[in-house]
Amino acid sequence: MKIAFISDIHGNAIALDAVLEDIRKKAADRVYVLGDLCYRGPDPKGVLERVRSLNTKVIKGNADEWAVRGVRPGEVPDHVLELMNRERDWTVSRLDQQDIDYLTALPTELRLDVEGVSINAFHATPDSLFDIVVPGAGDDVLQAKLMSAGKADIYIYAHIHKPYIRYMEGKILMNTGSVGLPFDGLARASYAIVEVSEGTIGTSIERVPFDIEKAIRQYEDEQYPNAEMMARILRNASVK
Repeated sequence: MKIAFISDIHGNAIALDAVLEDIRKKAADRVYVLGDLCYRGPDPKGVLERVRSLNTKVIKGNADEWAVRGVRPGEVPDHVLELMNRERDWTVSRLDQQDIDYLTALPTELRLDVEGVSINAFHATPDSLFDIVVPGAGDDVLQAKLMSAGKADIYIYAHIHKPYIRYMEGKILMNTGSVGLPFDGLARASYAIVEVSEGTIGTSIERVPFDIEKAIRQYEDEQYPNAEMMARILRNASVK
């Protein structure tokens, strides 16, 4: 059984199409989505339509929560709060009430059993859509933040836009990275694959090229409120 985990699409339908095509080529049996579907990208409606057409399990990310109810003081630095809510308002203007209802109702955790291998997947941590757990965190932090909600063989999360795989005490910990807005300096969409076959477990991070300049033109053509900064992030694959 080969399973793809995708996340942090952020309204980038061009990157999502490239990733879904790569998943098809790799003949994955299932695809699961770990949140952050629409907000901060130029095509929120298109992404939501594509995700819903997968007919798969989808969980909520912090950006989905923001799309539903806005960004609150204390959740982001004060100097970007107004801008991020303008971006949120722009995103919601491209959606309808059915879309908002769909985002509102998304669950926050996914538990799977794949041929006897247990997988626990969530967006940021099992207890929060917003906590940030970085790749270089110590084993004690990773265990406390990511592995405390229940026993599993594999723990998968997203949120930080920086993919990695680590092994601790017989467990596997993976971050999917981001489909639409990678932050690790490699300007390619990122997603994770888990393959289980007769007791063997394979894990990988896949990096997929997409037409970055076309995505940037979408931001500009759609008059996205923060198009210049988003273009810089896409080209550099970094928020710095």
